[in-house]
Amino acid sequence: MPATPATSAPRVTTRADGGVLVVEFAGRWRITEPRPVWTPPEGPLPEGIRLVMDQVESWDSAIVLFAFAVSRWARGAGLPLDSSGLQPAVRDLLEKMEAARNTCVPFDRSKDFLTVVGLTASDVWAKKKEISHFVGECVISAVYLAKHPAKFRWRDCLYEMQACGAMALPIVSLIGFLVGLTLAYTGAVVLRQFGADIWVADLVGLTMVREMGAVMTAIVLAGRTGAAYAATLGNMRANEEIDALETLGIRPVDFLVMPRLVALGVMMPLLALYSNALGILGGMAVAAAVLDIPPTAYWVEMLTIVDLSDVSTGLIKAFTFGIIVGIAGCMRGMQAQRSASGVGLAATSAVVTAILFIIVADALYAVIFNILGW
Repeated sequence: MPATPATSAPRVTTRADGGVLVVEFAGRWRITEPRPVWTPPEGPLPEGIRLVMDQVESWDSAIVLFAFAVSRWARGAGLPLDSSGLQPAVRDLLEKMEAARNTCVPFDRSKDFLTVVGLTASDVWAKKKEISHFVGECVISAVYLAKHPAKFRWRDCLYEMQACGAMALPIVSLIGFLVGLTLAYTGAVVLRQFGADIWVADLVGLTMVREMGAVMTAIVLAGRTGAAYAATLGNMRANEEIDALETLGIRPVDFLVMPRLVALGVMMPLLALYSNALGILGGMAVAAAVLDIPPTAYWVEMLTIVDLSDVSTGLIKAFTFGIIVGIAGCMRGMQAQRSASGVGLAATSAVVTAILFIIVADALYAVIFNILGW
């Protein structure tokens, strides 16, 4: 008479036999079918464990895995295990699993140098393609909107100009003034040894106009505006708002990116000029308080070294830095993952990307201006 499903299913029963816990296997054991899970007995621990499989109709590796789970628990509890009640084949497989577990060593999965270099190069190339593709889309959009200015979102651009320009004046004021203050103090320490106190005006004026004004303003806006752009666009991507624009036939670059790029490109040079003025004012305060240099003398000396070419150099850098901050923020926002954590990662990546390219662009401009004699 064929066995019923109840009698054919794999079963495990436990009973006590003189202080020893007997684990009896029964039924048909198949790895492809549901099987029992070993549950340690409650109460005081037995003196030992004995495995018995006299009532097993057929078996495969499923019974070995269950016996191995019992063996691990017994070894962890410090109990002796008697496997003489198992069939020789099952007992042999169990012993091999035990030996493999005891002799197994961690495999060194660390990559070699060439593999790391190759993977890094592939990652850099992929990121370069992403950046080139996004910049190309921005250029195409700029050309299109220049030919069709009526389709440009001027209201959004004015709003972004207020957000990244007027609203950034307090932090730019503080940073610019403190940078000029620091430069004047640092220069005064050296110049006073040679009786050249008045040259502090040259140092602060030239450094602020050519370098620090544009660079510090760009870094401030990278952390303030670039991260905000990435978070805003990343949140819109997570909420599928960007997908909705594409479904309606509206290019997200025209609708979302270009107003922000234009706003930063216009406001960054103005903020850099404002930062230059505050930095020069900070140097003037140090010159008057520490070096006893009158503000008029400081101003006249500064005009002997700072000319229009220096101011234009700083404005060119500021405009470039503004475009870099806008592209980095919008690109990372458009590439953000559709989750809350993805928005945070996009904001962080936008700041890092913007600062990296700001430093690289500043170095390139230094070389180019030096070759041109500016």
